[in-house]
Amino acid sequence: MTEIKKLKWGILGAARVNERLLPAIIEAPNSQLVAIASRRAGASKATLDKYAPCHQNVTCYDDLQSLIDDPNVDAIYCPMANEEHADWALKSINAGKHILIEKPMATKFKDIEAIEEAAIKANVKVMEGFMYRFHPQHARFKEIVESGLIGDVLSARASFSFLMKQARMYRINRSMENGGGAMWDIGPYAIHSLRWAMGLANSLKNGKPAEPVKVVADAKLNEHGADIVTSGVLNFGFDSKNRALFGSFDISFERSRKSEIELIGSRGWVKCHAAWVFQNDVPVISWATEEGKYAEERFAPSNHFNKEIEHFSDCVLNDKQPLLTFEDAKANCRAIEMVLKSLDS
Repeated sequence: MTEIKKLKWGILGAARVNERLLPAIIEAPNSQLVAIASRRAGASKATLDKYAPCHQNVTCYDDLQSLIDDPNVDAIYCPMANEEHADWALKSINAGKHILIEKPMATKFKDIEAIEEAAIKANVKVMEGFMYRFHPQHARFKEIVESGLIGDVLSARASFSFLMKQARMYRINRSMENGGGAMWDIGPYAIHSLRWAMGLANSLKNGKPAEPVKVVADAKLNEHGADIVTSGVLNFGFDSKNRALFGSFDISFERSRKSEIELIGSRGWVKCHAAWVFQNDVPVISWATEEGKYAEERFAPSNHFNKEIEHFSDCVLNDKQPLLTFEDAKANCRAIEMVLKSLDS
C-alpha cells in the first residue's frame, strides 16, 4: 500500500482561529502538523494542548522566527493580526516556505503585489484563506445559477455578522487604517462573496469574479476609528442588455451570527443561508422562481477548513494552481479600499 505524501505544516501564531485550523491540519490526509509558534511564552504549547491534547511530535516555539527557520516546516499557516500579514508572509516566503494567509492577505494592495513578487521569485505557493469557498454547498449554488433557473443574475446581497464578545475586543482596538474594525475582519467575506456570486453572471465576466466600478458605503465607528457596522452598495456596471448590476452588503459586530449570500435574477432568486458552517451543521440553500416553484435543499455536513487545508497541501505537493489566486486577492483588496475611500468621503 502506497503511503500518502504529507505536507509538513507550521502555525505562525496562537490565534483564536486555531480552534478550527489546527485540527484541520491534523485531520487532512495529506497534511502533518510539525510546529506552532507564538510570541507569548507558553501560548503555543497551551494552544496545542487545548485543541489537540493527544497530538505528539509538534515543536512549540516561543518566537515566530524560529518556526520560519525550522527546516522541518514546508508550509506555514499565518493567522496573525490583519496588519501583520504582509510582513510575516514575506519573511516566510523569503525562507522558502509555502504559506496560507488568513484573510485578508494584506490590508494594502501594494503589499499583496510585494507578496506575489516574492512568491514568484522563491517559487512557492501562496493562497488567501477564504475557507467558505471549499464547502460543497457553493458548487451547488453555482450549479443552480448556471442552470438558468433564476434567469440572468442582476443583483446580490451579502450579510455577515456576529455579536462582539469581550474576548474578541482586540478586533476593534485600532483604526481601520491600522487593520482594525469589521471591514478588515468580516468585511473580506462579504466583498469576496459578492464578487464571486456576481461573477456567476456569464454576460459579465465569463465565470470570473466580478469587479465593482463604484462603491457607496457608510459606517458606525468607535473611539479608535474602527468600524462596528458597515453597509454599502457595489456598482458592477451593466449587463449585455443594459440592466444595472448591484451588490449590497452589511457587516456588523452588533448583530447575531449571520453569513447569508443571495442572488436575484430576472426569473427568480437563490440563497445560501450560511456560508459559515460548523462541521456538523446541515447547510441549506433555498431558491424560488417567478413560476411559483420553491425549494430548500439540504446537504451533508462538511468541514470547509479541512477541505481548504487538503486543497492547499495538494497544490504544493503536486504543483497545482490554488483555487484562490493572487489576482483574486488583489481584486478583493482593491474593492475593500474602495469601500474605505467611500467612508472617508
